[in-house]
Amino acid sequence: MAMDIPEPNSPDLEFITVRVVPSIHEVDATQWDECARQGTPNFNPFVRHAFYSALEDSGSVTHDSGWQPQHVAIETAEGALLACAAMYLKDHSYGEYVFDWGWANAYERAGGHYYPKLQCAVPFAPVTGPRLMVRPDTPGFNTVDLKRMLLTGMIEVADRQEVSSLHITFPDEEDTNVMAAAGLLERYGQQFHWKNDGYQTFDDFLDALSSRKRKNIRKEREKAKASGVTIYAVSGDDITSKHWDAFYRFYRLTSDRKWGQAYMTRSFFELLSERMGDQVVLIMGEEDGEIVCGALNLLGGDTLYGRNWGTVVHYPMLHFEVCYYRAIDFAIEKGLKWVEAGAQGPHKLQRGYLPRKTYSAHWISDGGFRAAVSQYLGQERPAIEEDVDTLTELGPFKRTGRASP
Repeated sequence: MAMDIPEPNSPDLEFITVRVVPSIHEVDATQWDECARQGTPNFNPFVRHAFYSALEDSGSVTHDSGWQPQHVAIETAEGALLACAAMYLKDHSYGEYVFDWGWANAYERAGGHYYPKLQCAVPFAPVTGPRLMVRPDTPGFNTVDLKRMLLTGMIEVADRQEVSSLHITFPDEEDTNVMAAAGLLERYGQQFHWKNDGYQTFDDFLDALSSRKRKNIRKEREKAKASGVTIYAVSGDDITSKHWDAFYRFYRLTSDRKWGQAYMTRSFFELLSERMGDQVVLIMGEEDGEIVCGALNLLGGDTLYGRNWGTVVHYPMLHFEVCYYRAIDFAIEKGLKWVEAGAQGPHKLQRGYLPRKTYSAHWISDGGFRAAVSQYLGQERPAIEEDVDTLTELGPFKRTGRASP
C-alpha cells in the first residue's frame, strides 16, 4: 500500500510516499537505524533494524502468531527514508503490557469487532523508546513535522485497512506529546526504574537509603550468596550456545507458568546474539557447573533494560540478586543512568526502583466508543499520577537523599 502526500516546503522534492511494508527487510537497515537513532548518541536497542529483523527471521512475529508486520515508511521520490514506525496487525492483545482486554470485550458486547487492530510497539517488550522515528536534519522539515506526517500516515493506514483502532505503546515523552497534540487518546501507566545518582559503588547507593532498607538489602544479598550459586555477567562474543540453550529453557518455563505462550523462538536469541551481541547482557547463575538461572538484559546508551528471567532452582532472594542487584552493579560499573526493570512489580520499590510514568496513545475509529474510552482514561490518568507520587514517597530513600524518578 502506498499513499502520496504533497510536500509543500522542500524545493528538492515533488512528493513523498507513505508505504506499508510486510517485512523489515524491505527497508534499508542503515537508513532505518539513522531514523531510530534520530541524531542522538543513545541508541535504544529495541528499535534497531537488527532487533526487528531477528524477531521476523526467527518466526517470532508472524501472521500465525498474531503479530503480522505492517511497518510504515515515509520515503522521498528518490527512495530515501525520512521516517518509519514498526507496526503490526493483530487479532489479539497478548504480548503488549498495556492491557485493553476490557475495551475489546466492551466493544464486542456492543456489537462491534475490536480485532483486527494495529499496534505500534516493540513486541513482547514493555520498554520505553521512540515510536515515531525520523531522520534528523531533513531539508524542508523539522523533527516534529516529520513525526506528525508519520502519525498521519499510520492513521491513514488504519482507516484504509478498516481496523477498529491503532495503539502506540510505551512511546517516549516527545512522541507522546506529538500524539496528544494530534488528538490521540493518552493513557498513563507506571513502571519501576532505578536511577543512578552518581553512585561509584553499590555501597554508595545503599548509603542513600534509610537504615532499615539498607539492612534489608544487605540481608537479601547475603541470602542469595549463601545459596552457593555463582553469578556472573556475559556479553558479546563470550555468549555461547550453552548460555542460550539454558536461557531458552528458563524462558519457556517462565512463559508456561505465567503466560501460557512463548512467542520468542530459540533462534531469535541466537540471531539477537549474532546481530547485536554487544548490546546483550546475560546475567547467569551456575551450580556445580550447570547453568541454573539467568536474566536477559539489553544495553542501550545510558540505560540497561531488564527483560526476561527464569530458573530451575528456588533459593531465597536469588531472583532479586540476579535481576535487580546485579543490574545495579552493572549500571554503576558502566556509568549508566537508568535500569528499567520491566513491567509490574511494586516489590521493586523497596529495592531502590522508583515508579516512573509511562505512556501509550490510542486512535479509535468509532466515535461513540472513542468517547467512552476517553471518559474512562480521564478518570484513570489522575489515579495513576497519584499512585506514582504516593509510591515515590514510600520509597526506601532517606528524606534528605531521596532519588527522583
